[in-house]
Amino acid sequence: MKKEIKSSSLAAKQCNPCAAGTPALKQEQISSLLAQLDGWTQQGQVIGKTVTFSNFHQAMSFVNAVAWVSNQENHHPGLTISYNKCKVEYTTHSVGGLSENDFICAAKVDGIYQQSFS
Repeated sequence: MKKEIKSSSLAAKQCNPCAAGTPALKQEQISSLLAQLDGWTQQGQVIGKTVTFSNFHQAMSFVNAVAWVSNQENHHPGLTISYNKCKVEYTTHSVGGLSENDFICAAKVDGIYQQSFS
C-alpha cells in the first residue's frame, strides 16, 4: 500500500538568499505560514518540531536526509538528536528572525518524514 503524502505548496518552493536589509517576517505572516505546516511551533524567532522514530538508525537516516536537503537549499537547521528523536529548528540569522526560507525548509522536512518514516 502506497503512503498518502501531504502536499505543501511551500515544499515546492526553493529558498532564496536574503538580501542585506531584508526584514524578518511579521507575526501575521508567521502565523499564516505556520498554519501550513504539520506540528511545527514557534518559540520567539525560531520554529521547531520534534519527530520520533522506531530506533537510532532511523533517526540518523532522517538527519542525513535533512542535511542533504539543507545543503541543496543552502539553509541549515539546528538539529538535536537523541536515541530515537530529532528536534529540528529553523531561524534566519541574516534577518534576525524568521523568513520564508525557514517555512520552505520545514515543509521539505515534513515531506521527508512523511514519505520515509511515518
